[in-house]
Amino acid sequence: MDHKILIVSGEPSGDLHASNLVRDIKKLNPNVNFFGMGGSLSQRCGVDIVFDISRLALVGLLEVLKNIFIVKKAYEAILAKVESEKPDLAILVDYPGFNLRLAKELYRRSIPVIYYISPQVWAWGHDRVNIIKKYVKVIIVFFKFEEELYRKYNINAAFVGHPLIDIVKVSRGREETFKKYSLSEEKATIALLPGSRPLEVNNLLPLMISASKIVADRLKSVQFIVAKHPDLPIELYKSTLKGSGIDIRIAEGDAYNILSISDFAIVASGTATLESAIIGTPLIIVYKASLLTFLLYKIVIRIPFLGIVNIISQKEVAPEFLQFNATPENVAAKSIEIINDKNRLKAMREDLRVIRDSLGAPGASGRAARIVAANLQSSK
Repeated sequence: MDHKILIVSGEPSGDLHASNLVRDIKKLNPNVNFFGMGGSLSQRCGVDIVFDISRLALVGLLEVLKNIFIVKKAYEAILAKVESEKPDLAILVDYPGFNLRLAKELYRRSIPVIYYISPQVWAWGHDRVNIIKKYVKVIIVFFKFEEELYRKYNINAAFVGHPLIDIVKVSRGREETFKKYSLSEEKATIALLPGSRPLEVNNLLPLMISASKIVADRLKSVQFIVAKHPDLPIELYKSTLKGSGIDIRIAEGDAYNILSISDFAIVASGTATLESAIIGTPLIIVYKASLLTFLLYKIVIRIPFLGIVNIISQKEVAPEFLQFNATPENVAAKSIEIINDKNRLKAMREDLRVIRDSLGAPGASGRAARIVAANLQSSK
């Protein structure tokens, strides 16, 4: 029997996890058809894309407000498709501002909702817990502490581990990677990961380049490479690097191999910090948003950290430089301090190993797919 599933992701990391989940569900049941909102990865897996997330490259409240009509158009397009397709089940992937509202509408239409990747209720307060409890049938989480939190509220939560354990793989030897990018194995290598959205790259890459110039002046035997996100245009990077006065290589969609040869990394807060932890590359975290978004963050945030590696550890494993503290001088000084401290590097690598071990065993996406398949069967 054919089934229809609505799947909705709103940003690149969500699209990555959604695409892998779709692939694993199809392995269990090839007769499942998917439609919804996502990006190129979901589309390649056979999802009928109603609204492409490349039009939703938004970061923070101000950016959402500026593009409110695009968000509204996406929301209306999804609901219109739901009315015509009448899916058996919906999978909502992270993106809580959009998806929690959508969950309410799906509940009214008697469409069971599975939430995949928990909203950060532990960071922003527990107001959203009540919404999840009322409108979501089961929430599939990546971190054990999330499962424990939801179960305190009698919410059906399932910890499956983190899919990045299967995704983050080094596919090339060190010597080959150094050769590919004309890098020297004799120099310290610093990776720059400025994010997955154009606005993030525009905000963070100039900061990283300026910090790199300071580091290069003080350390001398050091080299830099930028991990370009595969969905972003190369011109976005080249225009920022042009005239910078420093030789920084660009790696196209090769972040894992780049991190594996790097002694250190300067990373935008987000999924890349966890990818760095899995590979074991010492890092610092940077982030800058609009002033309005930052002020809102300071008002409502309930935890002392932004970076997920620090949240998991409940301590500062990777130093964070946010907003006004995210200056080239601060980032460079801390980078140099850590790079020159072998004991600090060793301790950080051990902390990152502990974080990796906490993410569960391989096969998270497959376990999530089995939960979806069981709920799909029971929905009929």
